[in-house]
Amino acid sequence: MNLKEFYDKDTYTLTYLLWDEETKEAIIIDPVLNFDQASGKIHKASLNTLTEFIDSNKLNPTYSLETHAHADHLSSAKELKKIYPNIKIGIGENIKEVQSVFKPIFNLKDLNTDGDQFDILLKEGEEISIGKEKLKVIFTPGHTPACASYYIAGMVFTGDALFMPDYGTGRCDFPKGSAKDLYNSVHNKLYNLPDDTKVYTGHDYQPGGRELKFETTIKESKESNIQLKANTSEAEYIEFRTSRDKTLNAPKLLLPSIQVNIDAGELPKPESNGKSYLKTPINFE
Repeated sequence: MNLKEFYDKDTYTLTYLLWDEETKEAIIIDPVLNFDQASGKIHKASLNTLTEFIDSNKLNPTYSLETHAHADHLSSAKELKKIYPNIKIGIGENIKEVQSVFKPIFNLKDLNTDGDQFDILLKEGEEISIGKEKLKVIFTPGHTPACASYYIAGMVFTGDALFMPDYGTGRCDFPKGSAKDLYNSVHNKLYNLPDDTKVYTGHDYQPGGRELKFETTIKESKESNIQLKANTSEAEYIEFRTSRDKTLNAPKLLLPSIQVNIDAGELPKPESNGKSYLKTPINFE
């Protein structure tokens, strides 16, 4: 199984491309669409880098999978589908819960909350074939209720559940996030994978200005993750995570990202002047 990572430095996001050398079947995990909020401009630098690699290696992308509805970047899944019409966009079936939460927040009257915007809604334990290998879905809620990790060929792609050991885990203060759930997801699911399983993170925030790192192992995480080790108790983690989250600012692209990503990466429909608009709810304190 071949692997290639793509790093979007503006959002600290890792996109992964997996493919079978013999069949050329490929799966994309967490593709990025670049967005400058100040100007409202969308560009496709990250998408173009990805598709140029796919095309130059004559790959056949069959799935574009999201680990969750991201709050820090726009998904380019729908743009990928324009280029590769046969690609299927997939996400964990609990996205329906996330859609139901955010539909009234943004007053998205036309948004269906049954997940039908995605080609496939993945179930816990479901498997997807890629060449001779199978990718297994592991639900890892906590950061959001719809988070999933993907295990294949001794590798696990953890999205925002588990980061590099020197950074820790994902935040849990988004609507219906849960530190208790994330503890269970990491401690009782991911940490039960074989110790030599390679862990590929959804982001790397390069703490202390260090170089980019996105690969660790389950063993290393269990021994040295600064927030959640194998011997960390549930109570300790919940206390830490809850206190930590109270100090965090909202992600810079939270509002535009959520609106687009709960709709499978679909940008808002153009209005009568041909322009599309993203909403910003105003909250008086």
